[in-house]
Amino acid sequence: MQITEVSASGLKREYKVVIAAAALESTVNEKLEGLRERVNMPGFRPGKAPAALIKKQYGKALLGEVMEEQVNSALQKAIEDNKLRPAMQPKVDIVSFDEGKDLECTIAIEVLPEIEPGDFKKVKLERLVVEPGDAEVDEFMTRLTEQQKTYEKVERAAQNGDQVVIDFVGSVDGVKFDGGAADDYPLVLGSNSFIPGFEDQLVGAKAGDAVTVKVTFPEAYGNADLAGKAAEFACTMKEVRGAQAVTLDDEFAKRFGLASLQELKDNIKKDLGQEYKGMARLTMKRSLLDQLAEQHSFPVPEGMVEMEFGQIWGEIAADQARLEAELKEEGKSEDQLKGEYRGIAERRIRLGLLLSEVGRINNIEVKPDEITKAMIEQARRFPGQERQVMEYFQKNPEAAQSLRAPIFEDKVVDFIIEMADVSEKPVTKEELQKEAEAVAS
Repeated sequence: MQITEVSASGLKREYKVVIAAAALESTVNEKLEGLRERVNMPGFRPGKAPAALIKKQYGKALLGEVMEEQVNSALQKAIEDNKLRPAMQPKVDIVSFDEGKDLECTIAIEVLPEIEPGDFKKVKLERLVVEPGDAEVDEFMTRLTEQQKTYEKVERAAQNGDQVVIDFVGSVDGVKFDGGAADDYPLVLGSNSFIPGFEDQLVGAKAGDAVTVKVTFPEAYGNADLAGKAAEFACTMKEVRGAQAVTLDDEFAKRFGLASLQELKDNIKKDLGQEYKGMARLTMKRSLLDQLAEQHSFPVPEGMVEMEFGQIWGEIAADQARLEAELKEEGKSEDQLKGEYRGIAERRIRLGLLLSEVGRINNIEVKPDEITKAMIEQARRFPGQERQVMEYFQKNPEAAQSLRAPIFEDKVVDFIIEMADVSEKPVTKEELQKEAEAVAS
């Protein structure tokens, strides 16, 4: 076996591999002899079938197997001898091969870059601090009472805040469309859960009334076939239900398994505090990643960037309405937009490689119990299906391992934050939310 480096440019390496025909034939013959001892062929006792007959029947399959083994061996040798760290699965191309002749192939390997993490002590971060007060707790309690509100049938015209039960059938230019009809649909007027203007036109209607609601779908509506089009909904008001007042007392708290209203408020305050800390961490993490991106410049594997870009653009292109809206809003061509998203892909890969290297150097690992904890948290997101979710992870190790990446990233981020120069900055809830929304956008 001869392995020769034919090119080394940036992170790309290419090797020429020649495997002698004699080596291939010798290995094939060894396998044939071993197979001869085991195979049963009609008319011959076990192990007595002629070698030529065995070769005729199994030779090509064994040759393919030997070629694959030899190429994999050459690949492993090239990696070990040259101390390479492949970024992705290497690409192997067969250049030439005929039975009885040498096998020649090329191996293209894109390697990971050399990364020197900077001095994280020089990183300056702000931790936004919000202490939830009585006003925030009262605001949350108001939302909670809205969620717990009950409705009872009333004999009067519908008002904002009422729940109405309707049948409706939607059409555009007189043609009904999929998903535009329902029976006995409960709708709270003023909830803005339907197309803008829909709920307003039901105010004042009574049970038994027929109302034709005329609206226009938003330009950015999810269904491109309906976006921006005028529609009519033939509605039948079947029932009007008035909201019943909710009394905030210990009995209300018991709905949530708590002993008293004060305990409920204390729990809300604690949960709000955790929520604010999570939002603050999100904004600080973004600031950290921005600084790391500015402070570290190293080449990244093109294959990894293209794969990441492919995933990003695939999601965008799959939503034609979103793509058209983004092109219109940005005032750019599709190629310009692709260029921007390719830049985003490159940034993501560079930061991912940096964090991975920091974790490797500092022996940061994700422990099995941390994976298990993440699995349990995922299962809790599907009440009543917890067991099925856990079984899914147990039967699909690759799905369980997909939870590792975000855990690892958070551990490395926390490691860097511990070394960074972090100051605290008191802000209002609104200021924190604005910063968090900016990160999410």
